[in-house]
Amino acid sequence: MTKKKLIAEAAGIIEAPVGEAWQALTEELLPGGRREGRFSVQDAPGHTSTVEVTGHTIAFQGGWWYRGEWSVEPHPRGTLLVHRVFNVARWGRWGVPLANRLFIGFAESTRAGLMGRLARVGRRLGRATHPA
Repeated sequence: MTKKKLIAEAAGIIEAPVGEAWQALTEELLPGGRREGRFSVQDAPGHTSTVEVTGHTIAFQGGWWYRGEWSVEPHPRGTLLVHRVFNVARWGRWGVPLANRLFIGFAESTRAGLMGRLARVGRRLGRATHPA
């Protein structure tokens, strides 16, 4: 794997055991698809990402720089859901912030995306969710 540079991270809590939260997260992120190993998915018209499922982490990597990792881990209130976005560019790493307008607002949009996914997973399980 290419060196990863963390760009944004957001987390939230699901009041459910890790196993239940993991199952619901995989159903959300990989509907009707594989749940293990490394494979490709078409995640938008004309765009393909590589997916890696290891342990309790699902990673999507696509384009020249993007890698998003979703993971679940134990938390005293149930499960901590974490979304991290990394720059994994093999070349032109310095250009990633410029190409993305210096990531102004990116942390907020990553957090908003996490909160939306957290709410959907919570509804799927019938469990409460909270920001971390």
